Amino acid sequence: MKKEKELQGAIEAILFTMGESVELNKIARAIEQDEETTLELIHKLMKRYEAKDRGIRIIELDHAFQMCTKKEAYEYLIRVARQPKKHVLTDVLLETMSIIAYKQPVTKIEIEKIRGVKSDHAVNKLVEYGLAEEVGRLDAPGRPILFGTTEEFLRRFCVQSLDELPMLNTDQIEQFKEEAEDEAELKLNL
Repeated sequence: MKKEKELQGAIEAILFTMGESVELNKIARAIEQDEETTLELIHKLMKRYEAKDRGIRIIELDHAFQMCTKKEAYEYLIRVARQPKKHVLTDVLLETMSIIAYKQPVTKIEIEKIRGVKSDHAVNKLVEYGLAEEVGRLDAPGRPILFGTTEEFLRRFCVQSLDELPMLNTDQIEQFKEEAEDEAELKLNL
């Protein structure tokens, strides 16, 4: 028989990775042991997890076993769950973010002029995610809000300063302008 600790490690890995209950016979087949030996190994593991300094335990559910959190640790899990999640940036958000990064300080109106569509939602999401922030107001009628990037933006995009943002060469800029003009002309013709 393989070493007991090695087999228990394999059982831990199975239960941790599966995340749901796993039948005894499946665990036994996976570790190449009979069910009686496997059950004995699981019960020894369960006993080890009963210690007060452990945050997880193994429970038995109708000849199946599952790794789960001890109820004493729930308050810590709740604290983590309440923390804001890292958000996925859609193409719209990335496009809006790049405009803010390269044109800052910039107003929503200027962003919308570049994008050609309303950008309230995108700008608000970037502010909510902590990637953009209000940096002042434009000295113009209505005093529109100016937006810029944050330290979180620098962290998330792995740059120490805005000077490290990649620069577009003039050929690329001209190509983008032509594509934008063609697209705008196409929309007018529809």
